[in-house]
Amino acid sequence: MRNGTATARDAVILGAGLSGLTTALALAEGGLTVSLVDQIDPRTAAGGQSDVRTTAISLSSRRLLTTLGAWDAVASDAEPILDIRVSDFESPFYLHYDHRAAGDEPMGHIVGNTALKASLLDRLAAHGDRVSIIAPGIAAALRRQAGGATLTLDDGQTLTAPVILGADGRRSRLRDLAGIRVTTTDYRQSSIVDTIAHERPHHNLAHERFLPGGPIALLPLRHQRSALVWTERTKVANHIAQLDDATFGAALQERVGDSLGRLTPLGPRQVYPLSLVVAEAYVAERVALVGDAAHAIHPIAGQGFNLGLRDVAALAEVLTDASRLGLDLGSATVLRDYQRRRRFDTMTLVAATDGLTRLFSNDIAPLRTVRGLGLGLVERIPAFKRAAIRHAMGTLGSLPRLLRGEPL
Repeated sequence: MRNGTATARDAVILGAGLSGLTTALALAEGGLTVSLVDQIDPRTAAGGQSDVRTTAISLSSRRLLTTLGAWDAVASDAEPILDIRVSDFESPFYLHYDHRAAGDEPMGHIVGNTALKASLLDRLAAHGDRVSIIAPGIAAALRRQAGGATLTLDDGQTLTAPVILGADGRRSRLRDLAGIRVTTTDYRQSSIVDTIAHERPHHNLAHERFLPGGPIALLPLRHQRSALVWTERTKVANHIAQLDDATFGAALQERVGDSLGRLTPLGPRQVYPLSLVVAEAYVAERVALVGDAAHAIHPIAGQGFNLGLRDVAALAEVLTDASRLGLDLGSATVLRDYQRRRRFDTMTLVAATDGLTRLFSNDIAPLRTVRGLGLGLVERIPAFKRAAIRHAMGTLGSLPRLLRGEPL
């Protein structure tokens, strides 16, 4: 992997976050050459201040990362999720998911973003000149012509490829340059992210508790710690995030109870505003979007990155297969195939997470009753629970090769 001066590649990827890095690695593993562009060099960011955020990796996503060679480096620090308990405040009903209902594998793992990014970068480096990183680089213009597209950066450098891929997040610059419109909903909520130590072991149980302001999730980490994602109305979240550790810990304890014993925030605390952003199309002429550039969803189900990896798996399969057949990687036929594979799955999860957010983030009495009865009913239907567990694992439906643990 080298600093970018190359101008002609099989694909150019805008955005070097987790989705962009994984896309680049998947394409390189499939034999394609890639230029990766970001305004911040991911190699510098990986070695700087740690990102306290963690990511839930489903079973199918772990298979993808294993197949790409990026899992072994993070496996020792990844904590498995064996069970999930979902509850609603003031309701006696709860929902308990046990991984054994769907087999022996954990439902997923919790992995630190910093460690995962470092592992992806190490794997990309092993591909040498097949992958180039151009950073800092900001997209200034996009020109599409017969046989390819040219991305011009703010320093005047031009990059040409059959297809340009947008992995540059919910405010995607490439999406704007390609003229792809979006639908946006401001949830007026923000998530507080922190790491919590607790007196009692978590036994690999993930907790999610719904409160009127938003859900609180405690996700198991190693060494008797949990990752906290506390969602509240934005004004309240900003206030809570500024509390001293003792007051913050007491406020959290009041909301989630004492099943884990005394809770101690470890910091640093970070706050992220939440919105729903859905692209009206995932492809345009010689352009395709993946991850948050195509769909940024509420974290209520912990599936945002896994949804993006399903994009990566489908896109990598479509492009590598097209390359082996000698097809134009940016042709409308190839890109429409990618969109066809991803649209229904994505919109189903978008609708589910948006509906759950609206149903649970309120204190309306009739809806409280419906929520409680719904949790109690689902808890008593084993077939429904098994399907929900398999969905959380990412193993439902027809899967691309990488998500099945098979090479491209």
